[in-house]
Order: sequence, then structure tokens, then C-alpha cells
Amino acid sequence: MTMDQPLDEALERKLRAGDSAVLGPLFEEHRARLARMITFRLDTRLAGRIDPEDVLQDTFVDAEKRLQAFRDDDKPFLVWIRLIAQQTMIDLHRKHLGTRMRAADKEVAAAQSGVISGLFVGATTSPSRAMMREEARAKIEDALQEMDEIDREVLMLRHFEDLSNKEAATVLGIQEIAASNRYVRALGRLKGLLGGLGDS
Repeated sequence: MTMDQPLDEALERKLRAGDSAVLGPLFEEHRARLARMITFRLDTRLAGRIDPEDVLQDTFVDAEKRLQAFRDDDKPFLVWIRLIAQQTMIDLHRKHLGTRMRAADKEVAAAQSGVISGLFVGATTSPSRAMMREEARAKIEDALQEMDEIDREVLMLRHFEDLSNKEAATVLGIQEIAASNRYVRALGRLKGLLGGLGDS
């Protein structure tokens, strides 16, 4: 990631200065992380109807139309383009599921504890141990349900979407130190829980 940062920063500076031609290369730099975010947050009822690649294409088209808004703002490009991707998903929820406006916003914005627990368990248990995996998922989901929603979001942003602490803090509208403290505390709770599963 450190090797890519100078390129990202150079492209972002050019885009902010008026060079619209760098939008494509800059978008490609962040495509993988955006695709992960879309995959994690797209409603399961839309599986088969909408491919994450379709959301990415719509996001890019919308970003082209909103370049002046990026230049007028001080958000980092990743945070800005992520917001556009999120709005694109909200629009798709409304179109395909007829979800009410506020419900769609909440559904897309907040990572569900079941999604996060599945991601943790999928990364830490063997598929051949289905019963242990399901037990682990249930325990992690219980722990996640007890957390504040913002702590679950910090986990999702940092651990699975691969955002930096500064980027996660910007997305959540909190101080960097608060984002860092919440992430360490939430991850520590889950790691402690996972560490004890092998003996259960």
C-alpha cells in the first residue's frame, strides 16, 4: 500500500487541479476496495439481479458528472468515491426492492452483524468444520450485537474494506484517535473470542 500511495496522491492532486483524464486511473487504483465494500453491503435479495461490477460502472459514470463537487470538497478521493458508490447502492435498493428512503439508507450504510460474523468466521475456520464454524459465527454475532453500531462500522471499514484509520474516521465523522481506540477495542474482543473457540 505504501508503494501505491504516492501515485494515488499525485493522481488525486491532478484531479483536484482540473485534470479530469486521471479519474479513470485513480478509480482503478481503488476498484478492488470499492468492490469489496459493494459486495459486503449489497442486499442479499439483490444477488443474481445486480453484479458488483454493475454498481462500479454506475459509480464511475456518476463520479464523472460530479467532479466539480469533488474539487469543491476536501474529502480524500477514496472517501468521496465510496460515498458515491453507497448512494448508487441506495438507488438500486429503491429501484429493485421498493425500499423506503430512510430504510434503504440505513440498510446500505450499516454493516449487519451477520455479515461481519460470517466474514470473520470464513477467514478463521475450515469449511470442513461446519459445526464449529456455525458455533463460532453465533458467538461472534452475539458479541457484535452487543457493540455500538459505530464499533461494528469501524471493524468493517478497517478490517474488511482496508481503509486507513484516517479514512475510517472521515467516513464516520469522528476523530482519528476515537476511530483507532474503537477499532482496537472491538477487534480485541473478537480476537479473544476466536482464540477460545478451538477448545470449545
